[in-house]
Amino acid sequence: MVKRKTALKLRQAHRYLGLFIGIQFIMWTVSGMYFSWTDLDEIHGDHFKKGIVENPAFSGLQGPGQMLFETPVRSLELKDIGGEAFYLINGKSLIDPKTGEERQEITQEEALKIAKKHMRENLEVAGVELVNETGKHHEYRSGALPAYVISYKEPDDLKAYVSVKDATFRSVRHRDWRWFDFLWMTHTMDYEGRDDFNNLVLRIFSLMGVITVLSGFVLWYISSPSVRKLKKRFK
Repeated sequence: MVKRKTALKLRQAHRYLGLFIGIQFIMWTVSGMYFSWTDLDEIHGDHFKKGIVENPAFSGLQGPGQMLFETPVRSLELKDIGGEAFYLINGKSLIDPKTGEERQEITQEEALKIAKKHMRENLEVAGVELVNETGKHHEYRSGALPAYVISYKEPDDLKAYVSVKDATFRSVRHRDWRWFDFLWMTHTMDYEGRDDFNNLVLRIFSLMGVITVLSGFVLWYISSPSVRKLKKRFK
């Protein structure tokens, strides 16, 4: 039989472990419930975007081989920038197929046209801002920079991001996405970049959680009247 003093110490350890990691257990549970009850398409902002994005047909374009005979081409994409055609070479260089000139960046007006092409027609623009750098906790922290952020007059604080260098419509951010992002951070316990499941804090709390549960089982075993009766019966 476990000594009373040992049982008391085990109870105290179980109690303090529970208090220490209890808040994190609640956050794991709340965030898990939120993830299971939300539609990822809505989190991504698909309901703010057009279901089908139509690309115009262009003619009279100069072939890329005639303009880039000295440039090794790994990828080639035809981009529509406000109704004008451009070649995106190797994911970074915008080339005018009519003149062969390279565009260093798109304008604010062109970014608005790109966003309008992808976003719903009934959305009203509230403002446009150029973003040159983002921190680790910024909602556009993994996107290509610089970028234009287009804000809309929506109750969900809706924003769309368009890359300046490659004229690509990058992402949509809104209130539900920000809640998801915050809860994802508390779930992974990666308070730097959100997505590292191998961080030390998560490992420590996971281990303490296992210890807390196991100590609870031990406490049940040493204090259960049913277990004591069974022991006496088989003596």
